[in-house]
Amino acid sequence: MSSEPANLREAAALIRARKVSSVELTEAALNRAKASKARLNAFIAIEEEEALLAARQADAALARDAANIGPLHGVPLAHKDMYDREGFITGCGSKIRAGHLATGTSTVMHRLVDAGALSIGRLNMSEFAMGPTGHNAHHGRALNPIDPTRITGGSSSGSAAAVGGGIVLAALGSDTGGSIRLPAACCGIVGIKPTQGRVSRHGVMPLSFSQDCVGPLARTVEDAYLILQLIAGADGYDTTCATIPPPAALADDLSCLRIGILGGFFAKGLDEVVADAIAMTAGLLRGEVKAIGPVDGPDMPAIAELANVVAMAEAGAVHFDWMRQCPEDYGPQIRMRLSQSLAIPAPIYVRALQIRAMMLKDFLATAFQDADLLIAPVMPFLPPRSDAVDIGDSPQMNRIVSAMTAFTRPFSFLGLPVVTLPVAASQDGLPIAVQIIAKPWREDLAASLARRLEEKLELAPFQPIDATGKGLNPPCLS
Repeated sequence: MSSEPANLREAAALIRARKVSSVELTEAALNRAKASKARLNAFIAIEEEEALLAARQADAALARDAANIGPLHGVPLAHKDMYDREGFITGCGSKIRAGHLATGTSTVMHRLVDAGALSIGRLNMSEFAMGPTGHNAHHGRALNPIDPTRITGGSSSGSAAAVGGGIVLAALGSDTGGSIRLPAACCGIVGIKPTQGRVSRHGVMPLSFSQDCVGPLARTVEDAYLILQLIAGADGYDTTCATIPPPAALADDLSCLRIGILGGFFAKGLDEVVADAIAMTAGLLRGEVKAIGPVDGPDMPAIAELANVVAMAEAGAVHFDWMRQCPEDYGPQIRMRLSQSLAIPAPIYVRALQIRAMMLKDFLATAFQDADLLIAPVMPFLPPRSDAVDIGDSPQMNRIVSAMTAFTRPFSFLGLPVVTLPVAASQDGLPIAVQIIAKPWREDLAASLARRLEEKLELAPFQPIDATGKGLNPPCLS
């Protein structure tokens, strides 16, 4: 091939027009995956034989009936190691489930297969999706494609590394407290955490049943939103998945939107470059939207702490039997966190669940009173150095990890949809990202605004560190 497709629609269109075959695209992706092992450590398993078989079948199906193929026909992807596919291992980045052979297929994987996509392998992740830094005691950490000394973010670390490193155009991740948004922010790509209940979790490894979300990571807003549209919707298996219309098409006219820049808690302790990126983003949108200005919300630290209580209590229940039977098979950091989760009193957990609806109502009535969308930083600082959080249970590590998730956890607890987008770069080329938060079920508004920012910034995907020069876009902030 003379060049790689720039996005999912282009890849599918080239296959459909028979300008390139699925086998050619898949072989190229597999070659990149194998070559990237030392540079990215993004894959737990590369499924070369199975992927090439699926690609040959896709090409044969196109030859038989070009009129009835899906929107991603023959396009190679890869996904976090937590989605069941019948006959394949779902290891969840762990030792405990390293040999677990799935007997069924998750709804989201069914839907991507129905759309014509194929998978080239299982992507690295924080063990059992517990850990915002992306470290993994069993498989090693996935490496940030922009700067390998920096963390990828977690827990969807391999997904962000594979997409940001140019191995695949998109990947599925999961988000319980920031596990899509943090890796997207650290690796300079787009991530979407949908509304709680938008996407079925049938056949997906559980962590916190009341906060787990499945969502995409991709190099462009349109690609991420396309994946969301394909996987969304009730399936009759996951009873928490809402029966509602699918995500609406993206809008071009944003002139009626009111944008709130979250202040207060979200403006405290920011690195200067992060504060500058938020101000620059607000400036770009003036004249594009009806109104933009500062807004504040209710007690966000309390919401973040409640999110952590609920997530850890539910994780403790998921892992209760394994923690009794084989605690030594967990990595030390995960074992420590799960041990602490078992000490959360039941009344505290139940009370946190009871007041969640009230806190959501309060948040919608205050922060969204004069706004249709909210903008906030993803993290208060640039992606941390890996060695700063690879030091066991230290006060320094705990402070960094707590600060990393402080801005993401509240929206997991409240179940709100969020699009994460890189909007600027530091002088060292590190990405700075924003969260665009919408009311329940309005992923379309958040993604529409993200796409407009992408267009105005003329965003080029961040370039991996071994490419020729780092991308000049987003704009560099001192």
